[in-house]
Amino acid sequence: MKKIFCIISILICIMLTACGNDSSIGIIGGADGPTSIIVTDKGEKAMYETITAEDAKKIMDSGEDIIILDVREQDEYDEGHIAGSILIPYTQIENKAEEMLPDKDKKILVYCRSGRRSKIAAESLSKLSYTNVKEFGGITDWPYEIER
Repeated sequence: MKKIFCIISILICIMLTACGNDSSIGIIGGADGPTSIIVTDKGEKAMYETITAEDAKKIMDSGEDIIILDVREQDEYDEGHIAGSILIPYTQIENKAEEMLPDKDKKILVYCRSGRRSKIAAESLSKLSYTNVKEFGGITDWPYEIER
């Protein structure tokens, strides 16, 4: 039965790649053979890392050359933000990122108010080929000092 499942899985992969639908296929295997088949559109797989506020603070304090990116709106930023952060509202990431963030390999720490917009922005940055994006949620969970 396991051999049949394995053969069927491989045949499905071959058929899907032969269709020329510009998809990427991955098989997650276990000790007993493949357990999942994943099909994603090429260029649509976004990779970023979610870290804690504590991890973000450690990175900030390390002296490493990073970008702290606030993706809220201007009025929210003016009410209080993490020192040294730059503002690009999440709705403007796709239009302004390459101009304001020219180094696509530089470590970028992304936050918003609660974490929803920072996830969207981190995914957008990843789709724009930024390679070192770390999303750490919202300023409401930030236990450290902010600038006003």
